[in-house]
Amino acid sequence: MRDEGTNGAAISDELLKWYDAHARILPWRVGPADRVAGVLPDPYRVWLSEVMLQQTTVAAVKGYYERFTSLWPDVAALAAAEDGAVMAEWAGLGYYARARNLLACARAVAADHSGTFPDDAEALRRLPGIGPYTAAAIASIAFDRRETVVDGNVERIISRLFRVETPLPVAKPELTRLAKSLTPDLRSGDHAQAMMDLGATICTPRSPACGICPVIAHCQAHAAGMAADLPAKIKKKAKPVRHGFAYVVRRADGAWLLERRPAKGLLGGTLGWPGSEWGDDPTPSPPLDADWTELGEVRHTFTHFHLRLRIFAASVDQFAPADFTPAADFNPSHLPTLMRKAYSVASDTLGAN
Repeated sequence: MRDEGTNGAAISDELLKWYDAHARILPWRVGPADRVAGVLPDPYRVWLSEVMLQQTTVAAVKGYYERFTSLWPDVAALAAAEDGAVMAEWAGLGYYARARNLLACARAVAADHSGTFPDDAEALRRLPGIGPYTAAAIASIAFDRRETVVDGNVERIISRLFRVETPLPVAKPELTRLAKSLTPDLRSGDHAQAMMDLGATICTPRSPACGICPVIAHCQAHAAGMAADLPAKIKKKAKPVRHGFAYVVRRADGAWLLERRPAKGLLGGTLGWPGSEWGDDPTPSPPLDADWTELGEVRHTFTHFHLRLRIFAASVDQFAPADFTPAADFNPSHLPTLMRKAYSVASDTLGAN
C-alpha cells in the first residue's frame, strides 16, 4: 500500500538544497546563485526553451536555442521575422507545428501585450501554442508563480516517490495531484527546475542512480525495491507503416526543385522535395517529365507511424517548366530531417550542393 503521508515540505526543501549545489548549467537558465543575487529570468527565453524542449532532448536543443537568440534576441525581433527564415532555422528539430505556433505566439505577444509576456498561467494559455504544461512552466520559472509543472520526468519521479503502480496514462491525474502537494509557495520555479534536473540526471527511466538521490529517504518505490519498474505503462499498439514517393530534381545550372509544404499537417510550412501522398498504396506523382532513376528508400518515424519513402532522382535541362531554387540559395541544413535523408541518397547521383 502506498503511504500518502510523505512530507511534501521536507522533500521540496531537500530537493532545493540539492539543486542549489548541483543545478545544471543551461543557456536559458538563471541558476540559483544568480537568482539569489537578484537576476530574473527572461520570459522570452524561458518560453522559447520550453517550446523547443517539447519531445526533444536538451543536447539537441542547445544549438538551436543559441542560433535563435542570436538571430532574434527578443520577442519583438522574432515577431518581425519572415516565416521561411524561422522554419529554415527550425529544420531538423522536428514537430514543425511548434515553429508555426512559435511565430503566432510571438506576434500575439507583440501585438496584443505590448511585447511583454503575461505573468500568470491562465493568461499564458490564451496565447497560440501554449498549453497547460508550457503555461505552468513559464509562470513558475519566469515569474515564480506557484504552478505545478508536470512532464515525463516529473511523472516518473512522483510515481516512484509515492509508489504509484497505476499505469500511465491512466495515472496522470493522480500524479499531477501528488506533484502539486510537493510544490512550495516560495521558489516554485527553482523547484520545477530541480525536478527536471533530478529526472534527467538521477531518477532516469532505466537504472536510476538511487544511491545519490537527494530524496531517497522518502522514496517508497526504492524502499520496496521497485524503483526501476515504475512508472508502469500500458503497452502501446505497434505503429503502422506508410509509404510514399519523393522526387529529387536538379537542373543543369545546379538549381533544385523544391516546394513548401502546406502550413498545416506533418512538416507543415517546411521546404522539401515534391512527392506523393503518404499511405498504404500511394500513387506515383512525378512533378515533371524526366528520365527518373530510383535510388532506394529512406525510413523515418513520426509520432503515429513509420514512413518508407522511395527516392527518385533526375537531372533536367535549363528549360524545365518548373520553379527551381538557385544553387546559391539552397542549403540542405534548412531541410527537415526526412528531406535531408532523401538529399543524402540523391546527392551522389545529382552532385552535392
